[in-house]
Amino acid sequence: MLGKREVPALSNLNLTVNAGEFIAIMGPSGSGKTTLLNVIGCIDKPTNGQVLLDGIDVGRMPESQLYKIRRDKMGFVFQTFNLLPYLNARENVELPMEGRIKSKNERKQKASNLLQLVGISGRENHRPQRLSAGEQQRVAIARALANNPAIILADEPTGNLDSQNKQEIIKLLANLNLNQGTTIIMVTHDSQAANHTERMLLLKDGKILKEKQGLQTLKKRKTP
Repeated sequence: MLGKREVPALSNLNLTVNAGEFIAIMGPSGSGKTTLLNVIGCIDKPTNGQVLLDGIDVGRMPESQLYKIRRDKMGFVFQTFNLLPYLNARENVELPMEGRIKSKNERKQKASNLLQLVGISGRENHRPQRLSAGEQQRVAIARALANNPAIILADEPTGNLDSQNKQEIIKLLANLNLNQGTTIIMVTHDSQAANHTERMLLLKDGKILKEKQGLQTLKKRKTP
């Protein structure tokens, strides 16, 4: 009987993300993209090394503390939207605020403001099944912004969208980064989407193989 061989998902990987950056992580299936995103998002813990957030090693924190960090500092956007079908758009955005904002009216107003920010203020009373795929992803982005996170982690945010909606969602993320200063780390297979970020990192076998600049760098250089 053969023994099990440990295969590291990430190996000798060093990455520094500065506040306000927009980064794309690319690579073939199995290269470690989602694992890296999960480690940054305090979902997976590294077996070795450090994960520093504002100078604090979160890789060794207990789950009770990690929960608060994920709630207060992270916003998550997924390929499958993950909206609750029995809540309308505004209620889905309100949900993450319940542990932080006691006033229901304040939560409602903030959710409405966020839906306006992402461009679907007129659809806030619609449930997910009455929204298009692009609209659902906009709601998911608004929900990710609900607690004013330091970082948005987006895992294939354009993966389930048609070409027009892909362009609109990546433009929305780029504008959030450029105009709101939101730090965004995005896993994607879409090279066109990745090109709208500041930095594109290519992963292979759990390592950063190469890095290049994207269009967002040029936009920021032109912004006074």
